[in-house]
Amino acid sequence: MADMLTIAYAPLRAAMQTLVKGCGSSDEEAAAVADNLVDANLAGHDSHGIGMLPRYVGAVREGGLKVNAHVKTVLDAGALLRLDGDSGFGQVVGAEAMALGIARARSTGCAIVALGNAHHLGRIGAWAEMAVAAGMISLHFVNVVARPIVAPHGGAKAGFGTNPFTAGVPLKGRPPMILDFATSTIAQGKTRVAFNKGEPVPEGCLIDGEGRATTDPRWTVQPPWGALLPFGLHKGSGLAVLCELLGGALAGGQVGHREDGGRQRVLNGMLSVVIDPVALHGSEGWEAAAEDFVKSLLQIRPREGFERVLLAGDPERRTREERLAQGLPVDATTWRQILDAAASVGLDAVALHKSAGLSEASLPGGARA
Repeated sequence: MADMLTIAYAPLRAAMQTLVKGCGSSDEEAAAVADNLVDANLAGHDSHGIGMLPRYVGAVREGGLKVNAHVKTVLDAGALLRLDGDSGFGQVVGAEAMALGIARARSTGCAIVALGNAHHLGRIGAWAEMAVAAGMISLHFVNVVARPIVAPHGGAKAGFGTNPFTAGVPLKGRPPMILDFATSTIAQGKTRVAFNKGEPVPEGCLIDGEGRATTDPRWTVQPPWGALLPFGLHKGSGLAVLCELLGGALAGGQVGHREDGGRQRVLNGMLSVVIDPVALHGSEGWEAAAEDFVKSLLQIRPREGFERVLLAGDPERRTREERLAQGLPVDATTWRQILDAAASVGLDAVALHKSAGLSEASLPGGARA
């Protein structure tokens, strides 16, 4: 099992901004990317956190990820918006797309936003959180344009990506409900985290290159390739196909079943539906009905092994509080990969390590100066 480092939020955020700036990003872009990734770690989703940066850096160096790119409007038809992410950082073009969708929903009551050609959009829950902060409900269907990594139900090899589905619903006087999940049993990034830590993944998540069940995460991290399995058998597989059709073919005009060789880029398409619930229903009826239902759920007696009934988004909020107070855990292998990525763009890896509040004695073995 890999050694673990614990890094405080503020210095980690600053160090990751430095790394993104090393790729040529502006201060504003570096802050947007670093904030989004570190926030994913804060929420407990290390699969979508700073461990993605080595791949981002590789994609920039290959030319598959454009720094300082912004969303472009392809179609503006009132409540319908079609946007192109110009292969820019998903943390930037995703935020720009959601800002446009929220503004349009304020004026028309709803908006359908089709975003294509965006580099990795990160944790999609961040875009639902952005919508609910503005008082909006949002639904998101996302596909992944890269080497396929998830087998369809009954299939012995991969046919599509992890294709997440996300929804956000604001609740008066309560934290919002944020439902955010990959349509695979676990996110691909969780296999990378497990591989770096030297840990197996749970049973029922993976198949090897021959289609046989395995718990070894290497089958999605290095060739020869195996595949993740969809959650819920045909249900997860069906939802993944829906995300491919809506987030891929419809929103972006690109589907993700194509072999992508060893390229580091990860493109996403996202179809977002943004609804102003007040425009649809009026504040009184909507908020009262939602509160009555949620209150009834939270009053249900918890069963053995549970402290209380949880709503989607509650575990992330609890983890944020804990990690802000105690620091963020990062395995040494992932941290070494981050330092190597920094060195590859001409940054001083040791200086970056120290800027994160870490001693030189804790520098992972093999990290490049």
